[in-house]
Amino acid sequence: MVKSAMKSGWGRLSIAVAGALIYALGINLFVAPLGLFTGGLMGLCQLLRSLILMVLGIDSLPFELAGILLYAFNVPLLILAYRSMGKVFFRNTLICSTAYAVFASIVPVPPAPIVEDMLTGCLLGGVISGVGSGLALTSGCCGGGLDLLGLYLAKKGAKVTIGRFNLAFNAVLFITCGVLFDLTTLIYSVLNTIFNAMAIDRAHRQSVTVQVLIFTKEDRPELGRFIMDNLHRGITRWEGKGVYTGEATHILCVCMNKYEIDDLREALTQIDPKAFFIVQEGVHVSRNFERRLS
Repeated sequence: MVKSAMKSGWGRLSIAVAGALIYALGINLFVAPLGLFTGGLMGLCQLLRSLILMVLGIDSLPFELAGILLYAFNVPLLILAYRSMGKVFFRNTLICSTAYAVFASIVPVPPAPIVEDMLTGCLLGGVISGVGSGLALTSGCCGGGLDLLGLYLAKKGAKVTIGRFNLAFNAVLFITCGVLFDLTTLIYSVLNTIFNAMAIDRAHRQSVTVQVLIFTKEDRPELGRFIMDNLHRGITRWEGKGVYTGEATHILCVCMNKYEIDDLREALTQIDPKAFFIVQEGVHVSRNFERRLS
């Protein structure tokens, strides 16, 4: 069922939304009741929520405030995505990040921990939330937050890598948690983030670069524009000739992420149904090539 859903754009988006729900279940049911924090932008929102509740002098709200804060922080990042990363990417990111924020807000946080043992709670919360995030990434969607900011920095050619940026952000976040709360909170929050990262690596099929050769007898400029404007990939064009028919054939060579193939297939169906393409996996590409999270 999952494999069949991955073949369509809306199917992948549905799986990403389901991944957002699984993520929220892992965080709100297991991590938040223990008074712990996850990494990334969600961790910052949890920290701010705790500080706001402390200032107000209350223990909880009817909803999870961290989810609302998460969406508020994502708004300027979504504006960046709209301006620089294409309409399709913006649509998917908008839907996915909204799902993350909504589920994080409406999934109730139990008044008492479901699992009393801190280490077990860290493990369950990290694995469940990591599986959810991994499903969203595998579906070719971005839930906003540091992932979106990292993609934007990578696209702009920043020297800071996504991994280093996330590491520095989380280091400052967890040190702040340790100063404001206690060493136990710091240690178990870090453990939860480690379990989360390990689960994401298992659930997310790693990005595979492929070479695509498109063969078409029709000179369709809109096909090249789609690849450049929507997939943001460069194209090399060759002119060939069919040996049997002697007809001229246009050959487009593109290197892309394997998860972008479905978008290309849909575009070819609309632009040139008679065109066909060949996909070669395991291609090693270096230098001027953008690697993406999904």
